[in-house]
Amino acid sequence: MATTALVDPDTGLTQAQLAARHGLRVAGERPSVVEYSRQLWAYRHFIAAYANAKLVASYSNAKLGQLWQVLTPLTNAAVYYLIFGVVLAQNDMPNYIAYLTTGLFIFNFTQSAVLTGTQAISSNLGLIRALHFPRASLPLSTTLTQFQQLLASMVVLIGIVLVTGEPLTWEWLLLVPTLLLQAVFNAGVVLTVARLGSKSTDLKQVMPFILRTWMYGSGVLYSVSLFERLPSWATTLVQYNPILVYIELARYTLMEEAPLLNESLTQLWLVGGGWALLAGLGGFLYFWRGEQEYGRG
Repeated sequence: MATTALVDPDTGLTQAQLAARHGLRVAGERPSVVEYSRQLWAYRHFIAAYANAKLVASYSNAKLGQLWQVLTPLTNAAVYYLIFGVVLAQNDMPNYIAYLTTGLFIFNFTQSAVLTGTQAISSNLGLIRALHFPRASLPLSTTLTQFQQLLASMVVLIGIVLVTGEPLTWEWLLLVPTLLLQAVFNAGVVLTVARLGSKSTDLKQVMPFILRTWMYGSGVLYSVSLFERLPSWATTLVQYNPILVYIELARYTLMEEAPLLNESLTQLWLVGGGWALLAGLGGFLYFWRGEQEYGRG
């Protein structure tokens, strides 16, 4: 009887074809944007828990514990008021204390988020290499930690604004969307610097200088009317500075006579919303594109 030779169906196939035939995928393969977003949503409880753990741990060795969430911004405000309000005589501005603390607290939210976000990947390599999860969870948890600290700072800020004579109005409710827009903007920036920081460890050394320059260009410590002395193109550029926009939205909301560089409230909301959308979406896509890189090498 004649025998029929068995032919291996995998004969002649390339490795890529074999993998496709048997449903194999590259380890750590970057998912689609939609799938990646779904995974992040599935890990939302982890992001919140990790953010809370980092917040508690940051004050675990201090005797006053989480009371420093209030004492730190309050102390910073006192120091800057001593320098700019007393020594440099900026107190001719209407309610300079409220003006200064509003700018300082709003800027500090972005500054703290960016500084810690720069090391969100590089300081968690052990966790990244040991467990599989969407890496964006780490910079997002960093942003959430800073947002929680901001809420404590807002309690201090509101107290300062009231004590210094500003009336409580319905416009104060606009502080909520202002902080939410800034939080989305911060998340996008943190995602961006987290990827950059994973590639270059020197970024954390450079970032404080960048942020210090950003602060001086955001009218945090002095009247924004000084920017009007710049050439028209430079004044326009400063007007679209995202941190200045969020600071002016907060000052417009909390104060009656705060000097503003942007007189149009509509323009402030449009620019603030535009920056949140641009930074949030752009930062997310930029970080997602590097998903396979994190923890390698």
